[in-house]
Amino acid sequence: MKLFRFGAPDQERPGVMLPSGASLDVSAFGQDYDEAFFTNNGLEKLAEWLKTNEGNCPSVPGNVRRASCIKRPSKIVCVGLNYAKHAAETNAPVPAEPILFFKSTTALVGPDDNVIIPKKSEKTDWEVELAIIIGKKATYVSKEEAFDYIAGYAVHNDYSERAFQLERGGQWVKGKSADTFAPLGPFLVTTDEVPNPNKLGLWLRLNGETLQDSNTDDMIFDVPTLVSYISQFMTLLPGDVISTGTPAGVGMGLKPQRFLKPGDVVELGIDGLGTQKQTAVSYS
Repeated sequence: MKLFRFGAPDQERPGVMLPSGASLDVSAFGQDYDEAFFTNNGLEKLAEWLKTNEGNCPSVPGNVRRASCIKRPSKIVCVGLNYAKHAAETNAPVPAEPILFFKSTTALVGPDDNVIIPKKSEKTDWEVELAIIIGKKATYVSKEEAFDYIAGYAVHNDYSERAFQLERGGQWVKGKSADTFAPLGPFLVTTDEVPNPNKLGLWLRLNGETLQDSNTDDMIFDVPTLVSYISQFMTLLPGDVISTGTPAGVGMGLKPQRFLKPGDVVELGIDGLGTQKQTAVSYS
């Protein structure tokens, strides 16, 4: 299934895209895509519910706002320097273990919402990433069983303010967490539709120019390794997001460096997971 959410901010409703391409409002199912939904086998229950209720579900217009594909989770765990070429472009050594950091869940927005350049920002940057959505509580999970804990995958743009992240001391989180810095979606695509998440093309364009063009097979630590590794240090709850890192082509790695300015248009996507489009605007 492809799950999505739609509607005005703070009024979002759950939807499903059928294999036919039809988009349905499944509000009558009675549950949004949150921790409780995944905890209580919501994916299976929704699929079963649709068998008898699909015909009664209203269609979702194509021009309605798409929200984050899941409701705000308990946490967004990000992985740094997880593509070899990205590590090289930032003059960083290839990590021996995954580099982990948090991104505030208040950064979460829809896939086509504007990205707001933060107050006093000079170095707002882009990062197309594969996001893993956790499907059930995961603690001390082995690599071999990691896929059993995944609900699906989504496109994530891990926006980053590099001066806040790298020049102001402390942890990366403060350069990663501004409002609108985590567009997620348009879909949560369930695992049955993504047979190999470790071999997906992903790309990003700035004002029509392709700057990132890679494949998840360049990840240093693959999907099951990341789920297992992170679960050794914290419990992952249903609905939690793991953002798996970005390939080469970020603004910080270009020569000369380039960062977002008002009016810039960022487009990105991942094979089978959909596309996003954001316009950069100034904070006001």
